[in-house]
Amino acid sequence: MEKLTSRRNPLCLHIKKLGASRSYRESCGEFLCDGIKLLEEAAMCGADIVAVLTSSDLPFPLPVDTRAYHAESAIIDSLSPMKNAQNTLFTCKIPRSGAQVIARGTHVLLDGVQDPGNVGAILRTANAFGICSVMLTGGCADPYNPKTIRASMGATFRQSIQHLSLSELSKIKVGGKRFIGASTAKECRKVYDVDYKDAIIVIGSEGRGISNEIISLCSEKVTIPISRECESLNAAVAAAILLWEAARQDAFGYTGG
Repeated sequence: MEKLTSRRNPLCLHIKKLGASRSYRESCGEFLCDGIKLLEEAAMCGADIVAVLTSSDLPFPLPVDTRAYHAESAIIDSLSPMKNAQNTLFTCKIPRSGAQVIARGTHVLLDGVQDPGNVGAILRTANAFGICSVMLTGGCADPYNPKTIRASMGATFRQSIQHLSLSELSKIKVGGKRFIGASTAKECRKVYDVDYKDAIIVIGSEGRGISNEIISLCSEKVTIPISRECESLNAAVAAAILLWEAARQDAFGYTGG
């Protein structure tokens, strides 16, 4: 394994920029991840791993043609965008997005969810409950932000992720797909009283909720009953409750009103 000793090495500069800039990630078609566990997940899922930089021995083989380098922990710490850097950084190609095909089954749409930790947690939850895809619109956090990827705990490599514009979502609506929006309004139906089969569950931003443009696509709005003392739930927590209910209905049949 070749050894890197300078932070000014082209690969190190590339890694630093991948961790810091969404526009750079998008222009390169590549993203940065950290940690041996995530690296193992990426390898098992067949992710297109480009380069690995590590300060320790890897306990598993890397895919053929993966560029692997050794560096001191101090160099890795200086390159990692995370506060608690791990001993391995690696880069992967961003999966190419082909024609937008919305499969039958339940999907989740995130509208302006800007916190990378929330987006990552929702990816993890969606993968756990067998959700077909996670759709992003309205200025969501980058699903390939290192913080998003760490929060997803490897779901980034297993879960279908789609970026969709309002016009594309409108076409999906015209095609017959139901949109169900999460809301805090009192007049909404309760979360357990709605059938989520073959629907798109919409989760709004942490501050303003679902935008008016996306609300107009929703044929139904649902609310999660909470105590009067609490104004709302965290976006990732709300998504987890709705996606669990969708998975429960899929397993046991719809029993709502």
